[in-house]
Formats: sequence, structure tokens, C-alpha cells
Amino acid sequence: MLSVRRLNTEYKTPQGPAVRAAQDISFEVPKGKFFTLLGPSGCGKTTTLRSIAGLERPTSGEIEVNGKLVYASQGQIFIPPNKRNFGMVFQSYAIWPHMSVFANAAFPLEVRSNRPSKQKIRDKVMGVLHAVALDHLADRDATKLSGGQQQRLALARALVMEPELLLLDEPLSNLDAKLRDRMRFELKRIQRDNGLTTIYVTHDQGEALALSHEIAVMNEGRIVQIGSPHDIYNRPRTKFVADFIGTTNFLEGRVKGLDQTSQRWLVETPAGDILVKSETGLEAGSKASVSIRPEDIELSEQPFAAADGNRLAGTADATVFLGDFLDVQVRVGTALLQSRSHPSLRAPDGAPLYLRIDPEKCIAIADDPSRHAV
Repeated sequence: MLSVRRLNTEYKTPQGPAVRAAQDISFEVPKGKFFTLLGPSGCGKTTTLRSIAGLERPTSGEIEVNGKLVYASQGQIFIPPNKRNFGMVFQSYAIWPHMSVFANAAFPLEVRSNRPSKQKIRDKVMGVLHAVALDHLADRDATKLSGGQQQRLALARALVMEPELLLLDEPLSNLDAKLRDRMRFELKRIQRDNGLTTIYVTHDQGEALALSHEIAVMNEGRIVQIGSPHDIYNRPRTKFVADFIGTTNFLEGRVKGLDQTSQRWLVETPAGDILVKSETGLEAGSKASVSIRPEDIELSEQPFAAADGNRLAGTADATVFLGDFLDVQVRVGTALLQSRSHPSLRAPDGAPLYLRIDPEKCIAIADDPSRHAV
């Protein structure tokens, strides 16, 4: 298990104050789980990963792996990266161009102080090459591999050490879109089959949602929310998380109070009064942002019969056909809402449309009194 507690990492600058790249970072990753640090460029996710790897020396905090401290500011504990037994795959795979596939994968074993016998090295290397489906290419020059094969070779080189932790820093970002999608499945299979505790860094929300058991969303050097992919997507606690993960509609409104019939909060918005769900308590008269995912807005050319939930009326403003679905912008009151609908919907510009939205899918986010709460 990995435990990171109150970790802070700063960079000194020639002029001015130090840059606080990672601030008060705390999280735990159970053994065998896939944990992702997700956020925009410059949010501190790679700094956090490099601090775990020992490639950066934090300012304060603790890092513990399987009950052993590898870093602690109190006590001046700092285990060098080459003694942490962590495997790491970078954005650039750093494949040795003058070596074969086998020699690249075997390199970490060849240079270690307690070098195994040649037969043990061969058995172990061929085992990991089989795991990443490269065993039939063991004698090929590494430079003659495709991008996806090079990514798998870099992963094999990390796996051959039997690491306590596997650290991945945007390893798929250099691949084309189709290959990246395929490699997500490969990476998830390898992680699951080998029971690897994995820390993954990415700015790609799709990767994070597809791969992770748990996600930590980061912004401006801090973790702003930790949760399962389902929780992060469907129950964002801040406007930043709702906006960064997927596509959403925001309606800025004012809380009118608690609806006694539905026991949902009623928010006055530019699209009309909307019943909403809130993860935190709201106050009548306070401001709130309502987040509604496009796929949660149901559209119809006829009024909906049932009266439960949110019922709105509007007009089609623009429609984009995307094959298996339509992206429809609907003018409701003074608001413009984006919806995702079945392509059978007939919605020429200016046509009347009716909207039905489950209050459970309307997430009210208060005016973040503490945008850093996790």
C-alpha cells in the first residue's frame, strides 16, 4: 500500500519566492489498485509522482510504501530512487536504440548489484515480454518497433524488476488516438493480471475514467477531489471538477429553498426553476451553479406526460449530427443548453422542444467556500 501524507514540494527560483508545485498532498492507494493523478498542465501531478519516485526531494511530509518510509521530513529519511524498487514509465519511453527488445527489457537486471544468473534473467525477461505480447519479437531491434510496441517494451522493462509500485507519467500521450484507445485496454489488463499497485499521471480525462479504481483531481498544486470515476463524474464537489471532467452545462442561479414535496432544493436559473441535488447543504438566497451533463437532458418533440422531476420547454437553436447521436443546443428561457440525443429526433432550427431532466442529475454546487476541499 502507498500512503502519501501532507506532502509539499517546492522549486527555488532565481528571483522571487519559491514555486509551491505540490501543496499538502495526502492520499492512500491499497495494494493492487490503479490510482490516477488527473489535472491540467502545471497542476502538480508530475511533481507529486516524481516525489514518490525519489526524483524530486519534497520540502515536507511523508511517503510510505508497504509499511516502510521512503521519505519523511521529520527524521530526515530519504531513500534514493535506485533503492526504492519502483518501476517507472515516462512520456518518452527512453528505449535504448542500439539494443534488441530482449536487451532493453533485461537492462535493469543486468546492472543491479545482486545480478541474477543468465538463465534467471532470460526466464524473467521472456516472462514479462510474454505478458506484454512481445516475446515473439525478443530479437528484433528496438528501433524497428511501432509506437505501441515501444510503449509495451518500456512497460516490460519496468515490470521485470517486480516493482512494489508502478509509476506511469503520461505513457500514452505520444500515441495516435486509435492506438491510445487500444493501449488503455492492454495497460488495464497487464495491471490487473500482475496485481500491480499503479500510480498514473494524465491530463486526459478519458484515460483516467477508463483505467482507474480511484482518481485524485488536482488543480494549482492541490488535490480538489478524490473518488471513484463514477463519483468524480456524477458527483463533482466543485465547479472546476465538473468542468474539467467531461462536458457539462452550467446554470448560474439562486437557491429559493427546499421543496417540501420532493425534498430537493429549488434553484432559480435563467432556464427556469430547477429541482437539484446537492452534495453539501445549501442556504436559501445563496448563489449556486447547477451542473447538468448533456446526456442527462432528455428531449422530445411532444410534451412529456408525467409531471415528476424537471419539465422545461424551449426551441432548437442548432443541431450537429455525429453518427450515433445528435448534439442539440436548445434555447430555454435565456439559457442555451447542450443535449445529447438519439439521431431519430427531428429538431430543425427554431422547432419547439421539450426537456425532461431527473433532479438526481442536476448537481448544485455552492460558491466554493473552500475550493481545495477533498
